[in-house]
Amino acid sequence: MEYPLNFSFKILALSPQLAVTDAGGNLIYYVKQKLFKLKEEVTVFADQEQTQPLYKINADRVIDFSARYHFSDTTGNALGSVKRQGMKSLWKASYDILDGEEIVMNIVQENPWIGVVDSILEQIPLVSIATSYLLHPKYLISRADGTPVRRLTKQPAFFEGKFRLDKLADISEAEERRAILSLLMMVLLERARG
Repeated sequence: MEYPLNFSFKILALSPQLAVTDAGGNLIYYVKQKLFKLKEEVTVFADQEQTQPLYKINADRVIDFSARYHFSDTTGNALGSVKRQGMKSLWKASYDILDGEEIVMNIVQENPWIGVVDSILEQIPLVSIATSYLLHPKYLISRADGTPVRRLTKQPAFFEGKFRLDKLADISEAEERRAILSLLMMVLLERARG
């Protein structure tokens, strides 16, 4: 993949939509989340028309703060999972990326105060427009040994969420797939927190 990758989240759409493009503007992944699902189920497509499914992301339980989201390809082969770190995620977004039962990477919000201020100010009608343009939370993806491999940064944008994913170190194709699918799910889950 040609980095940086760009995540574009349509906030004003009736159902949440997320597109991932590479540095050349080519669409890599597209997600349109279904509304009113008790048990989260997301299909990741290769195209905006949603004719080429690539992956499935399924929650292991009905609406739960600590649900685990399993990734699989179109034939049902397990590719890993991501799990929010429960109470730890109340202060700052914290997720474990797993391969089977082994934690292989983590996602951690770098400065939780930015997220707190963003969520508070976002509740004030006209101020919310400015916060989405001025406040930029960052999320660091690291291997289990602490080596940083990717950084997701919220970008200035009005009426949509924009993020840039930067490459910090080389990782395998399987690790990259797990990291990007985890970030897709995290952005969908964290959209209300900034």
